[in-house]
Amino acid sequence: MSSFVDTLSDSVDDIFSVAWDEREGRTVPDSDSVTLRNGAVKLDAVFLYADLAGSSRLARVCQWQTTAKIIRAYLDVATRLIRAWGGEIRSFDGDRVMGVFIGDTPNSNAANCAREIDYVVEKIIAPKAREKFKSVRDNDLQITHCVGIDVGVARAVRAGIRNNNDLIWIGKAPAFSAKLSDVRNYPWCVYISSRSYKKLTDSAKYDGDGKDMWVGVERTVGDVKETVYKTKVIRKP
Repeated sequence: MSSFVDTLSDSVDDIFSVAWDEREGRTVPDSDSVTLRNGAVKLDAVFLYADLAGSSRLARVCQWQTTAKIIRAYLDVATRLIRAWGGEIRSFDGDRVMGVFIGDTPNSNAANCAREIDYVVEKIIAPKAREKFKSVRDNDLQITHCVGIDVGVARAVRAGIRNNNDLIWIGKAPAFSAKLSDVRNYPWCVYISSRSYKKLTDSAKYDGDGKDMWVGVERTVGDVKETVYKTKVIRKP
């Protein structure tokens, strides 16, 4: 057993002493394009996290088959919409999916995508789940979610060991967007950072009457208080 402890200790020493081989990213990297030992890809991008709310209660009061179907439906539509708006899927974590957007209007694409995910949850998934599953009706379960968006420079590196690894994203933008997706304040289900809001095109910021669809609010995210913007204006795909 002590030899295995020595192996673990040597691995930590190796990781701590490695010099990063960083390169600028022109596309969203995948795990195969980043060297496991010391590769790092620097990318200026928009990060979107879509997170289904209340999964623990779903699992507690519904059959596992029902819970799995609802989570799968949410991740299915979120993934389809992220891809439709030009985003790349880079992470699934339970009932959460992360999309990465680059290009000419990534903030607007991500914001429009988030509002369309909100539409599908509100108008399709929630009512169909209530109609289909008795446990959802009997327990008066409200199928909701939240999407968080931020923009900024992040680094993609690989973590794990050979044949058992994946990309992790280091930077404020992926961490902040993930924290925003944890907000539970129905019907306000889409939140973006002020950095992302300032880069929205007019069509992603204003409705047909020229009214701003976003409301600025102060929130403490992690241990930092910031102005973020929220909307409950859904968008039909």
